[in-house]
Order: sequence, then structure tokens, then C-alpha cells
Amino acid sequence: MKFNRSGGILLHPTSLPGPYGIGDLGPQAYRFVDWLASTGCKLWQTLPLGPTGYGDSPYQCFSAFAGNPYLISFDGLIEDGLLMQDDFADMPDFDASRVDFGLLIPWKLEILQKAFSRFQSASDELRAEFDEFCNNNTSWLDDFALFMSIKEANGGGAWNEWDVSLRNRKKSAMDKARRELSESILRYFFYQFIFFRQWDRLRAYANERDIRIIGDIPIFIAYDSADAWSNQKLFFLGEDSLPTVVAGVPPDYFSATGQLWGNPLYRWDEHQKTGYAWWLDRFRAVLKMVDVVRVDHFRGFAGYWEIPFGSPTAEHGQWIPGPGSDFFKTMNIGLVTASDAELPIIAEDLGVITPDVVALRDEFNLPGMRILQFGFSGADNPFLPHNYISNCVAYTGTHDNDTALGWLDTAPEEEREFALRYLRVDGSDFAWDLIHGIWSSVAVYAVTPMQDALSLGTEARMNFPSKLGGNWEWRMTDADLSDELAGKFRELNKLYLR
Repeated sequence: MKFNRSGGILLHPTSLPGPYGIGDLGPQAYRFVDWLASTGCKLWQTLPLGPTGYGDSPYQCFSAFAGNPYLISFDGLIEDGLLMQDDFADMPDFDASRVDFGLLIPWKLEILQKAFSRFQSASDELRAEFDEFCNNNTSWLDDFALFMSIKEANGGGAWNEWDVSLRNRKKSAMDKARRELSESILRYFFYQFIFFRQWDRLRAYANERDIRIIGDIPIFIAYDSADAWSNQKLFFLGEDSLPTVVAGVPPDYFSATGQLWGNPLYRWDEHQKTGYAWWLDRFRAVLKMVDVVRVDHFRGFAGYWEIPFGSPTAEHGQWIPGPGSDFFKTMNIGLVTASDAELPIIAEDLGVITPDVVALRDEFNLPGMRILQFGFSGADNPFLPHNYISNCVAYTGTHDNDTALGWLDTAPEEEREFALRYLRVDGSDFAWDLIHGIWSSVAVYAVTPMQDALSLGTEARMNFPSKLGGNWEWRMTDADLSDELAGKFRELNKLYLR
């Protein structure tokens, strides 16, 4: 696809304001789109939109294809006649500035159950829509709904803890589970139907206002997912169904023991035998939802760090070649429709980047990422704007970084001084100094997290990668989408031809 010079905001839907304890796909999402359109920005970037599990991370989902039911708009269900105002009589007293997942999840599922119960007597038109959705998505939906239903019946236990006949997908056991759990399976069908119905309408609304949505594909999937359970041949799993090797990154300047992610690793030879069919399905599914997709840990397609399962740290791993050029040639053939078009992919090329990663990215002309917050170690740092090329996406920071102001408060003194000298500023409006820095650059896309647009500190950080708990919780308020802030972006987009 052609990338045109544009600016945008990184904001996960969970961070939108609203009365129901979490941002959702309802009125506030449409208000955000309207506000974004008024700024002259043309990009809305989100994190992965899948169903989150333990730790509430959008990068560890129960499915690479399903949507997150916690994003379903209750206002939309009221419009459909599936919820009533009385259903919210016992709504918890939610904190408007944070998502309290422990408080939210049981309550939201209870309300969604009420909507599902009313759906049994829904209009013929809505039922026909539902049937069409189920028929069109059977390739992933059937396994996902069965997986979630069995998981629920097993107290939430991971699939390797299930009865061996279900773990190994024995036909008689699967048929029995489908019969006994038919109501639960139908409920999970319903949640997915409503999620995609609401998301598709929101995405169309954004596109009508000249806003493209940038989505996100994590290269690795969660072990406890419908994908690993239903495609066991595609992963390195042992006879006990547990992984034999797992993903991570080696020790570096930031971590003496590396990062042990624990995701199962792909048997790329098996994927190649199928013509990468699962991956083609995955990309097609996400590109039905978004306009451009950021591929997380792009370097894993060139080579990835393999760690023996059970290792306490990531230290004793080894580099293994990835599928490389063959993979993206197949994606190019399967996904690109016009002869002069290119893959609508942004390569997250951060971390340990070796020449083979750069060569793979450049072979397919994929824009990489430049994070200005990483740039203040010296004039030759590739993350400084004067070192950018046009075929890249510039960010002040990402969901994994501290906010700009948080960084300024904690950065080493020499980096802090270099940043102020480089930007020729005094630090009194530092977040916006960074925004000016990337907007004025040659980068084709310039994107800032909403937290930096609002000049917020560490308290608004979205994720601390090494911290357990307290992540993914930040929310903005109603007042944050101000005309004044829109005006600042409008001026910037006009000034720098974005």
C-alpha cells in the first residue's frame, strides 16, 4: 500500500473514557474519531484487539483471530434492545482514571450474559446477521468457542491440564464436549458476533472521516490459546503438550538475564509445507479489521532467540534462523491485490537488530520504527530525527516506554542535557517538544501516544515490561479531548504538511 505523510495518535480502546469501567467501542470511541478528524491527524493506532487473559495483556490473548469481549459497548447493546438501563443498577463504583480488571471482568461478563439471554428472542434480522457471521468465520470461531467453553468448564485451567482426550482433540471427546457445552459455545459465538459488528461499524466510521487504523500483530501467540490447542503440529510441543522451547530475547544492556517471554515457538518447516496457510489466514483476519498492521518483534522472522522450556532466565538460549524472505514473498502473493501495491505492514524493528533483519525489512520496502525517546545518547543515534529516512514511522514513545515527562524525570543527566540541547528547549513543555521533533521529520508517519499529547507523567504509563500487575490500566477522561488540544495538532499538521 502507499503510505502518505500523516500524523496520528496511539490509544488503545480500553483507555477511552466512559462510565462502564473500561473504554469500549461505544459513543466515546466515535467521539474520539470525530476529535481525531478535527485535528487533521489521519491515523489511530491501537494495541492488539484480541481476548485478553492472565495479566490482561493484549499481547497474550486466547486467540489470534477473536475480538476482546471486554471492549463490547453496552450502549450499543441497549440500542439493539439486548440490555436495559435497569441492568446497571448494581454497577460498581469504577475509578474513571484506571481499569480495575479484577472488579470489571466478573461484572462485565454478568451483564453480557444478560444480553445473551435476551438474544435468544432477538429479531429475525439480528438472528440472520448472527448466522451469517458464524458461517463466514467457522475456520477459527468453532475452535475458539469450544476452547473457551472447555476452559470455563475446567475452572479456567490451561489446555494442557484438561483430560488427555480433549487435550489431544480426540474426535469422540470433542463431539461430546460440543453437545454438553452447546449453550456456552453459542454464548461465545454471540460475544464475537457483537464485538465484530461493533468494531466493523466503528472502523467504517473512521475510514469515512479519512482516518486509517493501525493495528498490531504480535509475532508469537500465547501458549494457552485456541490457536496452539487447535494447531499443535505448527508448534514445538512435547508429548505432554507442553512447549519444548520458548521465545524470549537474550541478555543486553537493559537486562543481564534477557527476557523470558515463554511463548511457544513455531515449527517453520510445518508452516512452509502448508504455504503458511495459518499466517495468511491471520493476516487476512487482522486486515479485515484495520488498514495497516504493525508486526511486533519483526526481527523474529529473520532470526529468533530459542530458550529451552523450563529455563529460569533467557540466558541459555540460541539464535535460530526464521523463515525470512520466503515468508514475506508468500504474504505478498496472498495479501497484495494490486500489482503496484505493497504489504500494509510496519516492521517493529527495535531491539537486537542485525544486518539480516535490515535486509529483510528493506527487501519488502517495509517502514521500520524510530523512537525519539531512545535517541539522546549522541548525534549519531539513529533514533534522532536528522538520521531518519522517509520510509519509517516515528514515535515519541510506545506503550512499553515511560511517558516523555516520565523519561525526562528519570533519564541519566547527560542524556537529559543532550535532549534539551538537541531540541533547543528548556524542558518546560518537553512532551510537545518531542512531538514537534517527530512531526517535523521526514518520517512518513509520525505517531504519539495520547499520554504524551496530554503531557502526562509516569502515572499514565501503559506498560512496565518487567512488572507483574498494574499494567494496561490507564484511561483518559472526558475533558482530555479538548478543542484546545485539537487546535495544537491542527496547527502542527498544517505546519509540517501532515
